[in-house]
Amino acid sequence: MNYKYLLLSLLFIPSFAGIAYGHTVDAVGEYRVEIGWMNEPVISGETNGLELYVSPLEACPDIPILLECANSQEFKNGIEGLRKLLKIQFVYDNTQTITLPFVADHDVPGKYYAFITPTVSGYFQANLIGKILETPVNLSMHPPPIAERSYIEFPQSADLALTEVIDDNSKLEQRITLLENTIKNLEVSNDNKQDEIDGAYVVVLPITIIGIIIAIIALLKTRKN
Repeated sequence: MNYKYLLLSLLFIPSFAGIAYGHTVDAVGEYRVEIGWMNEPVISGETNGLELYVSPLEACPDIPILLECANSQEFKNGIEGLRKLLKIQFVYDNTQTITLPFVADHDVPGKYYAFITPTVSGYFQANLIGKILETPVNLSMHPPPIAERSYIEFPQSADLALTEVIDDNSKLEQRITLLENTIKNLEVSNDNKQDEIDGAYVVVLPITIIGIIIAIIALLKTRKN
């Protein structure tokens, strides 16, 4: 019987570890802050929600670094009433930003959501701005990356396959156009060189004829003498 309980515990441990791994924890003053995606894996093109957990940061006498102290604790005794005090700013590629409000979870005090539909895959920066009660907050965090939808869909949808065919055809047309332009440039270059050769021939030919005439006259004079 003990072996059965041991096996069950081993089965459950990885699942809990996966949940912990999918969230990012940090500390702001006397508060512990945790963020993570509502549905994982996060897929581009699908609406998802960023979860925010805010709770008091308990003292860690043996851990002087706040970040490590926060990571050593679990979320409990959540801080309520932060819906209007905090906002989340998503940053993509350091060039595009969007700031979204939070929605409070009615069942879990201290838990909030910000809903978003990521349109591209990759890493997003999440800036938590505002204040936790009287503590100012300006914290940059990095939630787990967003996966590309086409890499996860199975079987591949007909629309996606058609889009890939269209993209391939467009790339082929671009290459053909580039090749045609290259050929035209070569033809123009050859024509210019031919014009230069023809011009040189026009100049050299009269000179050659004059030289031949002079040589003939000189030869005739020599014979008369």
